[in-house]
Amino acid sequence: MHSPPRKIIHIDMDAFYASVEARDQPALRGRPLAVAWGGRRSVVLTASYEARAFGVRSAMPLYRALERCPGLLVVAPRFDAYRDVSAQVRDICAAYTPLVEPLSLDEAYLDVSAPLRGGPSATRIAQAIRAEVRARTGLSAGAGVSVNKFLAKLASGMNKPDGLTVVLPGQVDGLLAGLPVGAFHGIGPATVARLAAMGIHTDSG
Repeated sequence: MHSPPRKIIHIDMDAFYASVEARDQPALRGRPLAVAWGGRRSVVLTASYEARAFGVRSAMPLYRALERCPGLLVVAPRFDAYRDVSAQVRDICAAYTPLVEPLSLDEAYLDVSAPLRGGPSATRIAQAIRAEVRARTGLSAGAGVSVNKFLAKLASGMNKPDGLTVVLPGQVDGLLAGLPVGAFHGIGPATVARLAAMGIHTDSG
């Protein structure tokens, strides 16, 4: 007999550092915002969604971000504040399962195949976690639910910000076949370019 599929949730806070800054400084809300150290050699740690509309992205040199968005507000990072929020989110997750694997301050995998509470539905657990995160921190989180970590992380990025995506076992082949290779976690621009040169643009060729 086949064992039942695992139930994995990937929780990913939305524009985490920038969202914490906007929460704590109301004047920043709704504005194009980047969290970065000052100086020409600095890089963007996180950009708000308002800044992303101008093409500002994490890991982009700050001078380039300012070229793309001249009205960009730049705030120095406060890692103590981010760690405090991260600890709150992990406490929420740990109430549902002891199997929590943090990836960074703003994201984690949860195995809820045998949850401590919340019932058997991984989707409902993800909904509950997102609601508790918002209630306790004032911030939003995206979530992906599927049968393994790769698919859960892929799903969590599909409806951001503040989205929840579920990939059921019967949907996996169809979903992967139509995705561009650049959508896969771990495949960067250089690999995308090499695959394109080989005529490979999606999972199915």
